[in-house]
Amino acid sequence: MIWEALGAVIVGFAIALSARRWLPERFPDRVLTLATGPVAALLGALLTRSILGPGHPVQVMVAAFAVGAALLSVLVRPPRRRPRRPAAPLKGHRTAC
Repeated sequence: MIWEALGAVIVGFAIALSARRWLPERFPDRVLTLATGPVAALLGALLTRSILGPGHPVQVMVAAFAVGAALLSVLVRPPRRRPRRPAAPLKGHRTAC
């Protein structure tokens, strides 16, 4: 049990680090990202272990990875876009008034 929990925390931390490394502009708060990954993975592991019971370490780690990634995806911010300029009016086009 303790090894599965420790493994889930390590998996969650690895997911959070890789998310911060590959998409730093989409995860602006570093502390929140690095805290959410391990906690979410641990939650997924404990939930899966309580459902399946002991003796399923591979399934527990897969669930830890999936829940960790899913809850980290909630933190993703949309990409920043450049401000758009208003479109120029079309010549000869009538607008409804």
